Amino acid sequence: MSTATGNRALQLEEKLIFEQNSPGMTAVDLPNPAELTNVESRLGDAARKDPIGLPGLSEPQVVRHYLRLSQKNFAIDGGLYPLGSCTMKHNPRLNEKMARLPGLADIHPLQPKATVQGAYELIDMTAHWLKILTGMPAIAMSPAAGAHGELCGLMTIRAALEARGDARVRVLVPESAHGTNPASAHMCGYKVEAIPATEQGRVDLAALKDKLGDDVAAIMVTNPNTCGLFENEIIEMTQAVHECGGLVYCDGANFNAIVGRVRPGDLGIDAMHLNLHKTFSTPHGGGGPGAGPVVLSEALAAYAPLPYVVHGKDGFELVEQAEDAGDNKPYGRMKGFHGQFGVMVRALAYMLSMGSDGLRQASSDAVLNANYLMAKLSDILTASYDGPCMHEVLFDDRFLKDTDVTTLDFAKAMIDEGFHPMTMYFPLVVHGALLMEPTETEGKATLDEFVGVIRALAKKAQTGKADDFKAAPIYTPRRRLDETMAARNPVLTWSPDQAAAAE
Repeated sequence: MSTATGNRALQLEEKLIFEQNSPGMTAVDLPNPAELTNVESRLGDAARKDPIGLPGLSEPQVVRHYLRLSQKNFAIDGGLYPLGSCTMKHNPRLNEKMARLPGLADIHPLQPKATVQGAYELIDMTAHWLKILTGMPAIAMSPAAGAHGELCGLMTIRAALEARGDARVRVLVPESAHGTNPASAHMCGYKVEAIPATEQGRVDLAALKDKLGDDVAAIMVTNPNTCGLFENEIIEMTQAVHECGGLVYCDGANFNAIVGRVRPGDLGIDAMHLNLHKTFSTPHGGGGPGAGPVVLSEALAAYAPLPYVVHGKDGFELVEQAEDAGDNKPYGRMKGFHGQFGVMVRALAYMLSMGSDGLRQASSDAVLNANYLMAKLSDILTASYDGPCMHEVLFDDRFLKDTDVTTLDFAKAMIDEGFHPMTMYFPLVVHGALLMEPTETEGKATLDEFVGVIRALAKKAQTGKADDFKAAPIYTPRRRLDETMAARNPVLTWSPDQAAAAE
């Protein structure tokens, strides 16, 4: 049923902020520069000649506009966010309190070193915890996020190979890898070759060995992998790569499943990025914030990028120039300053408050919750692989065969039921994938409610009610969009002329 206003109950139909423009309206009164004395413009030819084009609104209008927009978003603070491969964890409020401490929030990376010793100590302590948890001797703290960390790891590997005069050209990447893995290798100038998976969803060890040779620089492996499974032949894989002179990069996006239980260094890993915004609770999404420190083996430690914190005779020092790196041979910088400091504050607060036993419990509970979903849903959905999973469970669309309901239709129907959809169509090696990751903080009551909705929708799909799924979602501020067209032809600007033409 439509309403006269277009509003749905107290969820208001919000216009673009430019459509609310009232010329001359302003929330702040500022003096006209022309009326000020002793004020001389230093802009020269760069001075603006035309109005800036911002809409005129009162303060209440501005506040209400952005509050209404926020109410149209979904967040982990609002409910279960089961995105597989994304690890949408609860962020404890203690982390935010620590990140807002004036001595941490109000500092600047260009301050004199003597005035930010506490910040250097925090970076050093965070690095220490990450090295202990991974069993690795060195770390680069500056990468900004996961893909940035991948690039850092590959550049470190390339620097080490070049230092020993070993020109290698190939990087092996499993077919189920994150899409940024082959992209990172390509950016480093390597030729990428895919490694197929077995019917059990893991790297085909025999196929890997067939591709090894003295021109292989590295393999990029994710463990647990993108199908939510532990690579149980990982040690044989790393040994085989090392025997041919190559190095091993591990995508650490799924570290949340094994923290406190498995140290990647013990598996033969040479470089691995860590998503602090996944494993160590800092919120992410919408472009940030994130951080992707990279732990390094002894073979790569000397080539870590600048800058990094060291213990000096008068306190903590920041090594920013290659000539100050001693026997190390840093390949350069990944970032302008020291990394995502605010994310490090949150991650350290999380690690210190959890302790080693708490981190181990969190990873255990994450695996338990995913396996609970598998146990409760496998009789009505179709699990892609047999046996227990790790922190996420992967189903596919075989249970929808002959229903005329697609994975996308099923996900859209979940929205009407009050649940954010799981990750769809990923990993690409599984047709019609539905990848669910509940994380460790969701209780049994929430999971049971989620299971009830999934079971009800699956039964509905199998009883010939495809039209209901095609129409979903019907209770959202917007109906189903043509997402392909929106991605290919995005409208990124607005003008009164465009608005008039649309009407």
